[in-house]
Amino acid sequence: MSRKDLSALLLLALVWGASFLFMRIASPVFGPVVTTGLRVAIAAGALLLYAALTRSPIGLRKRWKPFLLLGGLNAALPFSLICAAELHLSASLAAILNATTPIFAALAAWGTGGERPGLTKAAGLVLGLVGVGILVGWSPEPMDKTMLYSVLFSLGAALAYGFGGLYAARVGKGVPPLTLAIGQQLGATVWLLPLVAVFPPPERPTMAAALSVLCLSLVCTAFAYLLYFRLIASVGAVKTVSVTFLVPVFGLVWGVIFLHEPVYLNTVAGLAIILLSIVLIGGRVRKAVEQKGTSARHLAKAESEMRSYKN
Repeated sequence: MSRKDLSALLLLALVWGASFLFMRIASPVFGPVVTTGLRVAIAAGALLLYAALTRSPIGLRKRWKPFLLLGGLNAALPFSLICAAELHLSASLAAILNATTPIFAALAAWGTGGERPGLTKAAGLVLGLVGVGILVGWSPEPMDKTMLYSVLFSLGAALAYGFGGLYAARVGKGVPPLTLAIGQQLGATVWLLPLVAVFPPPERPTMAAALSVLCLSLVCTAFAYLLYFRLIASVGAVKTVSVTFLVPVFGLVWGVIFLHEPVYLNTVAGLAIILLSIVLIGGRVRKAVEQKGTSARHLAKAESEMRSYKN
């Protein structure tokens, strides 16, 4: 991997890690539903503009039904759950809990009749649960009902990503990744727009919250997808998915730097154990690619198609 590609990989991890920071700032002001609705709508518009400027065919009409379901399962639901969790959880804790997505993806694949976990993967699943237990149960912070529900929301988002990834692998065959990304964001927008009127912002919007939503939409979603596609075309899917190990680390760092969140021994231990469990479950962390809306098999097959998206 060249220095340029390594720098792009680190930038991608930095950007996705920062999404938890922006959600932590925006959610209490706009509310989880409005924050997520604005995120996916603005991101979809930005990606559509990019497709138009680059004259990239997208062909959404033929696949609107799968994209509607994909947008709900792999964007609207998990994004909203994370935003709801971060009303009470720290950005760093939410980022680490989200790193359990490959664990839930493996369970989802097993539960839907897919690949059965061998001894190593089973050990990874158990180890991942131990990591979550250490991260949450041994925290010096009091664990009341509100905190417990917030943790469950974060884990629910990871579970949604797991099933969403399986569905993305099914409907994404032969579909250009840019089309998949746009379709997913538009599908999520359709689900969330009617709910915006039901769950209006609880507070008057602030400049910090508004800027956080814009960064979340344009940088952490639209730009991140384009950077992600560029890496897939340049170094391949297997190397690109190593970003999974860096995202929770950056999520923790941003929370400490900008929100002055405390880091306890159980936080570091829980993160290390969860990352180790991911290694045991996937090795190459194929399921982590599915977290972002596509599968490693599809991305590997689409590498040649993504040459057109290189800068």
